[in-house]
Amino acid sequence: QVQLVESGGGLVQAGDSLRLSCAASGRTSSRYGMGWFRQAPGKEREFVTAISWIGDNTVYVDSVKGRFTISRDNAKNTLYLQMNSLKPEDTAVYYCAAQRTGSTGISRNEYQYLYWGQGTQVTVSS
Repeated sequence: QVQLVESGGGLVQAGDSLRLSCAASGRTSSRYGMGWFRQAPGKEREFVTAISWIGDNTVYVDSVKGRFTISRDNAKNTLYLQMNSLKPEDTAVYYCAAQRTGSTGISRNEYQYLYWGQGTQVTVSS
């Protein structure tokens, strides 16, 4: 089992930055790819970005390319999402997720992710 806890969300103005963190505990010696998803009010959860176990491969949804950066520090068992130039349409609950042990690559498919955090709210005002 892997437990994930997100932090760093909040209320910001358009153009501001936030950095989300996701702390992993439990089977942290296992190797797995991770990702961030988000769910806006009244919408389905959508993929935002993912990173491989080593961190050498990343992928982003088009709407955040050039503004968001995913990274991870495996020594600290922590996943990050640096969000710059935030827009009101980025408002959502952000979830971090981990793939099953041994799945070390990247994936946009939420069904590839076995473990999920509880989410952190990001609200961007115009």
